[in-house]
Amino acid sequence: MARNTEAVCRKCRREGVKLSLKGSRCGTDKCAFTRRSNAPGMHGARKGKLTDYGIHLREKQKVKNFYGVLEKQFRKYFTMAERAKGNTGKVLMGLLERRLDNIVYRLGFGASRSQSRQWVAHGHIQVNGRRVDIPSYLVRQGDIISVRNRPTSKKAIKQVIDDGIHEVPDFLLRDEGETPKGTVMRLPTAEDVLLDVNSALIVELCSK
Repeated sequence: MARNTEAVCRKCRREGVKLSLKGSRCGTDKCAFTRRSNAPGMHGARKGKLTDYGIHLREKQKVKNFYGVLEKQFRKYFTMAERAKGNTGKVLMGLLERRLDNIVYRLGFGASRSQSRQWVAHGHIQVNGRRVDIPSYLVRQGDIISVRNRPTSKKAIKQVIDDGIHEVPDFLLRDEGETPKGTVMRLPTAEDVLLDVNSALIVELCSK
């Protein structure tokens, strides 16, 4: 599974916005973006004005870093959004929000999207009673996302739930029973995305 191994705090500083890539740490004084919000690199503090292309590119990179996807996979989502009915930018954000690793994070099973991606890849998560280890799996309305009924799986994820890092959105319903699970009540839309993003800029860039 390909992934970007760059220091995550550099990503927030480069995009000029807190992407919450380190879970609860991002809300403390230890957050690198809080202490030093200028762009990374020796000339980061003297960052000049972005060109029109640069503005479009940074918007796309911000979304890629937020969801933890690489260029090839992002292009795949964009192609799917182009072929679907409706506003391409809003459809694109809805597709990214439907990723299984993101749903696991939004349910509060993971402290960050990277940890949630690890839970999925290591086989701790089930969809409709079947183990799914593909983080990019797109959930559907009515899907039941549950933790595998194993002591190690339940212990690790219940600890994250007890920490209560973030609230569960209204398109999901979480059941904190003996085996934590959640139901996709409806498909997420662009309005459910936690990131402030101008998807129209992304569409303009990727359509060229």
